Amino acid sequence: MSSFLVVVFSFLGFGILCAALSSFFTVNTAQVAIVTRFGKFLCVAPAGLNWKVPFIDSIAGRVSLRVNQISLTMETKTKDNVFVTIPISVQNRVRPEKVFDAFYRLSNPMEQIQSYVEQVILGHVPGMTLDDVFANQSSIAAAVKQELDADMAAFGYEIVNVLVTDIIPDAKVKSAMNDINAAQREQVAAAARGEAEKILVVKKAEAESESKALQGQGIANQRRAIIEGLRNSVEQFHEKIDGVSTGEVLQLVLITQYFDTLKSIGETDKTNTLFVSHAPNAVREISDQIMQSMIAADRSKG
Repeated sequence: MSSFLVVVFSFLGFGILCAALSSFFTVNTAQVAIVTRFGKFLCVAPAGLNWKVPFIDSIAGRVSLRVNQISLTMETKTKDNVFVTIPISVQNRVRPEKVFDAFYRLSNPMEQIQSYVEQVILGHVPGMTLDDVFANQSSIAAAVKQELDADMAAFGYEIVNVLVTDIIPDAKVKSAMNDINAAQREQVAAAARGEAEKILVVKKAEAESESKALQGQGIANQRRAIIEGLRNSVEQFHEKIDGVSTGEVLQLVLITQYFDTLKSIGETDKTNTLFVSHAPNAVREISDQIMQSMIAADRSKG
């Protein structure tokens, strides 16, 4: 009998010890535990070592206080009837002071947050053109965050940030946009090339104009020097030889230059000089014309 009592008390002591040990539990950092008593919410156990009444209290669940990210992909139509896919990242966390609401009021928080995001996107993007969607990417994210903050605050969730990571139009629309962009850039490039060619043509024309002007001045100076040389030659010939007329002296000078020119042409292999007449009588005709021009010039001065 005594041995039986010893066994009974041993089992009772072991059970009490197990119950005492099971009443203690730990909660990890950035996490809280929901403690219930007979199925009714009792308290929120913070991180660290906690105690509950054995066989009466139980842990209904644990809630993470870390920032959680939900990645969504929305497909909708813009105002100009272009279907776009919008990847969205929603960063959220449970408010420590509203753990009860976050645990009990939402059955599936992730799906319900996704529903709110879809509602906001469908309320904004269909009223915008495709270009506006690209231009207002950050404003779409701000609108989603504002709406979610107001709606999810009542359920104990805080929306830390909403990121619209990309705007993906249909492949054909994207290809058409690239073609439009390429055509616009080609138009700008063509205008730039045309302007450059215009500048080159203008500069070339200006250079040719200046070149011809300088060439004309050179020819005029050359002719002036030739006339001055002929005049000096005639004057010197008169000083040394009397009884010779100016016309005869001029014809002699021109015939001398004529034969000097023929000699110069004969000494070179290639030449682009063209003579219409090679008869010496032609030199006399030329000299007569020059003399008449000089006489006419002298008369006009008088």
